[in-house]
Amino acid sequence: MSATDSDVKKNNNGDNDSGMAAKDPAKRRRALIIVAAVFVLAAVAWVLLWLFVFSTREKTDNAYVGGNQVAISAQVPGIVTSILADDTQRVEAGQVLVKLDNTDAEVRLQQMSSALAQAVRQVRQQTESATSADAQVTKARVDLKKAQADLARRAPLVAAQAEAPETVQHLRDAVDQAQASLDAAQAQAAASHAAIEGTQVATNPAVEQARANYRSAWIAAQRNNIYAPVTGYVAQRSVQVGNSVQPGQQLMAVVPLHNLWVDANFKENQLRHIRVGQPAKVEADLYGGSAEFHGKVIGLGAGTGSVFSLLPAQNATGNWIKVVQRVPVRIALDDKELDQHPLRVGLSADVTVDITDDKGAMNAAPGNGRPIAQTTVYDQMASKADEEAEKIIQANLSQRDAN
Repeated sequence: MSATDSDVKKNNNGDNDSGMAAKDPAKRRRALIIVAAVFVLAAVAWVLLWLFVFSTREKTDNAYVGGNQVAISAQVPGIVTSILADDTQRVEAGQVLVKLDNTDAEVRLQQMSSALAQAVRQVRQQTESATSADAQVTKARVDLKKAQADLARRAPLVAAQAEAPETVQHLRDAVDQAQASLDAAQAQAAASHAAIEGTQVATNPAVEQARANYRSAWIAAQRNNIYAPVTGYVAQRSVQVGNSVQPGQQLMAVVPLHNLWVDANFKENQLRHIRVGQPAKVEADLYGGSAEFHGKVIGLGAGTGSVFSLLPAQNATGNWIKVVQRVPVRIALDDKELDQHPLRVGLSADVTVDITDDKGAMNAAPGNGRPIAQTTVYDQMASKADEEAEKIIQANLSQRDAN
């Protein structure tokens, strides 16, 4: 390359450098403006997002589905002879789940049945005895009147010496004896009526006591069949055929999957605007976002989880470290949505509470006195026991008493 060419290139490079140097400040200003605009737009978007989205809701993924776990236990001791339900199976309220050997219960029931029948017959006998005692009083009263009449007729004859004094004295003794017999008959009648007075045969205290004993034996015999108190699904079955069970021993559990809720554990600094009655959206991990449940806040826990734990934290110790606490917030779910997308107790969920309206109460209102859960299975058992006792009573009443 010649010296002339080299000088030309140097001159060209110098001109380019000076031109770029002249253009760089403008490019820098435009770049700064663009960057600033982006930051401003991002800030505005964040403010708008906070005002219209984040500030109107509280969200947590520390939420789990809850439900009632009804423990099924024995009420009487016995040997398990049959198991009629297993884990995952649906059972209806009143369905027999487990059967125990009822030999001893049947023997006692037969004894109480005989005792009830005997009590009815004894009261009938006492009623007839009272009637007989009343008849004896009537007879003694007639005898007294007859003796008094004889004395009144023959006593005046003594003065006319038409009757011996000894005879009149005998008549006076007969009157005294008749009076004593009347008094004894009246006392006997009173004693006979004391056991039955003011009651019918079926309502006599002795019959009522026998009826109660029979009902107790009948219910005990029925309790050898262990019933499902509610409709639900069997879980945690531990009972086996041949087990000797005792009253209170848990055999399995029944979980109703219709009335479920979600306990959402919000951080304490998220509770500021959460109120009872606020709408909530629940997304269960089971459905991966394909199903959404709509519920509402029905109450906030009375304390944090650490307070009610088995070993609560001792915050007064010297090595205390502050940890953000969580308080369970209960979310009621719609039963219709549960029917469409069933859930299971313990499943994880994401909960979003709409806190736009935070004027409501933070504490739940007092209860209205209605039961939150109930069963009529055992009421039916008691009514059936009364029916069976009434059959025995009616079978041992006379036709007159029955009418």
